[in-house]
Amino acid sequence: MGNTVLELVPKFITNLKENGKSPSTILAYRSDLDQLVEFLTKQNISDIRDVKSENLEVFRDALLAQKFTPKTVSRKLNAVKTFFRWSVDNNYLSVDVSKSVTHPKVEAATPKFLTPLEYRALRDVARTDARISAMVELVLQTGIRISEIANLKIENLDGTNLKIESYATQPERIIPLNKPAKDALDKYLQDRPKTDSKYVFISKNGKPLAVRNIRASVDRFVQKAELSKYSINDLRTTFVVENIKAGVDLVLISQVAGHKRISTTERYLELANIKESGKKQALIEL
Repeated sequence: MGNTVLELVPKFITNLKENGKSPSTILAYRSDLDQLVEFLTKQNISDIRDVKSENLEVFRDALLAQKFTPKTVSRKLNAVKTFFRWSVDNNYLSVDVSKSVTHPKVEAATPKFLTPLEYRALRDVARTDARISAMVELVLQTGIRISEIANLKIENLDGTNLKIESYATQPERIIPLNKPAKDALDKYLQDRPKTDSKYVFISKNGKPLAVRNIRASVDRFVQKAELSKYSINDLRTTFVVENIKAGVDLVLISQVAGHKRISTTERYLELANIKESGKKQALIEL
């Protein structure tokens, strides 16, 4: 006993917590590995030493057959590969059978952005839910990522700015809050469940929201606004494009959006149908 996948997953999750991984990352890994356990159980495989690379390839292909996007399947596969590497490092396995399993090909989609008419429509339907409204405004007005929304802490807010803590290869950055973002955030904080959670965005039970919860929640309002071709990620693109169109300096946009290189921001010039960067040193209100 002790080498079943079912028994090892909780040990792996504990290790993630000890290494300071964010609650949203831990929730995502647990969910992905629960799917793996369910799949292996149906294949009558319980001991991790009995898992072959072929089993993991079938798992990957089964997810694709269930209509998960290649990008989502690739993310789930990352969780599986991290788990198997950990199992080798901790001597539960002698060989990492996940190493040879390839990721599905992810086609690079052309970024989409909302028109002012479209994001105002989304804003209108989101006003009925203070939490969704705050999320929408934060991404639209500051361009922060979904993962950064999930990891945003109360202590990161000072009324006029929000601090994005350093993570992975991203350095810490300070982002100014304009009036629409601040107003939406203040309204949500008034309605926020009374809890000692350090995270800004939480469930009714006071639990931090995982990235997938945020995406699904916002997506419901995107559907209500009849904007089904868009996702919360497109609000981030909208922030970049609208600021480029307004003549805001590319370096400022790049710093606020957290792009590692200015060349990443420059790619949006063509999307915005703008030939060269402006020089304005203040972000616009959308």
